[in-house]
Amino acid sequence: MSSTPVIFAASGLRAGYGGPPVLDDLSLSLRRGEAVGLLGLSGVGKSTLVEILGGHARPTLGQVTLNGVKVTSKAPHHRKAVKARLRTVHQNGLTGIDPHRTVEKTLTDAFTQARRAGRSTNSDVEGALLGVGLPIRFATRTIQTLSGGERQRLAIARALATRPDVLLLDEPLTAVDPTMREEIARDLRAHAAEHEIAMLVASHDLALLDQLTDSVHVLSEGRLVESGALRDILRAPSHPDTRAIVEALPEAVAANRVLRA
Repeated sequence: MSSTPVIFAASGLRAGYGGPPVLDDLSLSLRRGEAVGLLGLSGVGKSTLVEILGGHARPTLGQVTLNGVKVTSKAPHHRKAVKARLRTVHQNGLTGIDPHRTVEKTLTDAFTQARRAGRSTNSDVEGALLGVGLPIRFATRTIQTLSGGERQRLAIARALATRPDVLLLDEPLTAVDPTMREEIARDLRAHAAEHEIAMLVASHDLALLDQLTDSVHVLSEGRLVESGALRDILRAPSHPDTRAIVEALPEAVAANRVLRA
């Protein structure tokens, strides 16, 4: 992986809301096909970081680039390309989309967005749905009729429909039934590997991070304070916040120590 070029990078990010900085000179990078987790206690700024990385919020200082181009570039052709190639999936799924819109329209709009940005797409609604465990009969459903878990799954399908280079996931499967969550995570990881999609996954779910990522960063006090394979970090945490996570989730930690063994 180290020989693969960096496709996505953040450098010197600083952000806050008037008090101590939420992000403080934070830098990270993703290579094509790399899958990295983001772990941290509640309120440390994981969602803020994802918002800035996705171009949905601006840092006080620093910049984020996709293939060397700022994700907040004002050039129209760059904006179109970034919108298709850099996708974010939030915990609340489809906020901002007309709840009366059908599932099929939601996906076909994403396919159109991809084509306008010069991305190849097969416009396969059924395939997009099956990739997140939803049968084709959901195509005619409106967003307002979907459960929270179904909306999260559609949000992932919508993000993947543009054939992105980078996928940012912020607690993406919290509302999905645990028995289905594992299957979706497995299919998502396989899809990302096949298409060399770089992923950043912010989550409290250790099992999900274990399934989706190769390594994790621990965020604390605005900085990445610890990085490495999830099992190694859980086995021998070096930072107080990481130790607090281990102590708060003993059963999950115990399970993750033997996963992928």
